[in-house]
Amino acid sequence: MTHAAPRFTGRLVVPQDDDFEEAVLGRIFNGRRPARRPAAVLFAADERDVQEAVRFAREQGWTIAVRSGGHAWAAWSVRDGGLLLDLGALTDISYDEGTGIVSAGPATKGGDELSPYLEERGRFFNGGHCPSVGIGGFLLQGGQGWNQRGWGWAAESVVAVDVVTADGELVRADAEQNSDLYWAARGAGPSYPGVVVRFHIRTRPTFGFLGHTVQAFELEDFSEVMTWLWEAHHRISTDVEIVAISTPVPLPDGTERRVFLVTGVALVDDAAAARAALAPFNENPALERAIFVQDAAESTLAQQRAQQELQNPEHAQYLADNAWIDAENTPEGIARAVAAIRPLFTDNPTEKGFAIWMSNAPMRRELPDMALSLQTEAIINAYTVYDDPAEEERNRAWMAEVFAHAEPVTAGQYLGDSDFTNRQVRFMSEESFARLQRIIADRDPEGRFARYLTHDPATLNRNHWETVGV
Repeated sequence: MTHAAPRFTGRLVVPQDDDFEEAVLGRIFNGRRPARRPAAVLFAADERDVQEAVRFAREQGWTIAVRSGGHAWAAWSVRDGGLLLDLGALTDISYDEGTGIVSAGPATKGGDELSPYLEERGRFFNGGHCPSVGIGGFLLQGGQGWNQRGWGWAAESVVAVDVVTADGELVRADAEQNSDLYWAARGAGPSYPGVVVRFHIRTRPTFGFLGHTVQAFELEDFSEVMTWLWEAHHRISTDVEIVAISTPVPLPDGTERRVFLVTGVALVDDAAAARAALAPFNENPALERAIFVQDAAESTLAQQRAQQELQNPEHAQYLADNAWIDAENTPEGIARAVAAIRPLFTDNPTEKGFAIWMSNAPMRRELPDMALSLQTEAIINAYTVYDDPAEEERNRAWMAEVFAHAEPVTAGQYLGDSDFTNRQVRFMSEESFARLQRIIADRDPEGRFARYLTHDPATLNRNHWETVGV
């Protein structure tokens, strides 16, 4: 490798450096570390460094993998060989009061940094739930954010991106110029043919009141409660985020154990509006058996963020997966779906693990013209959370088993929380996937940027159980 450090303002770290391992792994959220190693890591100081990194990689014959926040469960940014381009210093935020557009670097933490910044200005953007997630990977994957069922994918609020191309050129991409790069920036995820160094995001006025309903049930009540919720979520206000979760929680009797929680978060004008929006939860037929109930209690975004941090401890070891569930809205269809997903919620092999069912109803709507193009009215996410690496094999086997059990009602998955080295599932419409491949071939013909990290590129974007014999 040629000596290149003077050309960068940031630091280039190579395997001979004492802190190379820390440079590769230190900013990865997941404590389950990959064995892969790049040829070098560049901590870019600014946009010019990113441009120089692309040129430098071309000179070395390297591919480039990009890291914004380091939250990808499969650590997509860490590849064998090539350059790991770390954008951790790109966190600048600015706001235009005239347009309501906020502009932010890709490593800006959505909850810890961007949300408080906007709240001070009376604005809101439905970013990610875990507050330390960088907006770069989150938005490139589409952005499953706060109250997605009512306010849409977070990427739908992206009006423009600033991109360093495979030629090292810095360009603006929006609906009018470089529109192919703009289209791909909203859903292509870790195969984007460029480096986004700034996002320009439409914001909305902040809500006046956050009301939080929580109902806790024993796991034996899962099927009855989940069946009711699946039928009822279509009738609940689209100002309410609806989530059901299996997780260990402290209980009123002083014990802590796994229970099934039904939750509603109303993002509305005032307490009266929250009570009205959350009132349908009181129709739950199992309510009299609830372990505890919190009804439309006042909360704040700061409190919600703190709870998310407790749920997602940094540097614990995680295995994660998810599925879009395609259930017919009939008693038979709902019963079939509930039975298919039940083991995900009742049988987690780890003490701290959890599973989430999130409503997207009513979301049978035409999406904007963007790469993200697959969704159903409900998504499930499951996580094993553990400390001993020896548990990985057992947990991986459990993940494979329970998601195989859900295959009859699985339409695909969301790029976030996926791991194509473990399980390949459709994540984009066939038309959008083909369009993305054409854009990649046009914008990055030399393959300068890393593609999806997968065990079988030939069957990418196909449900693996449908590719047997292909």
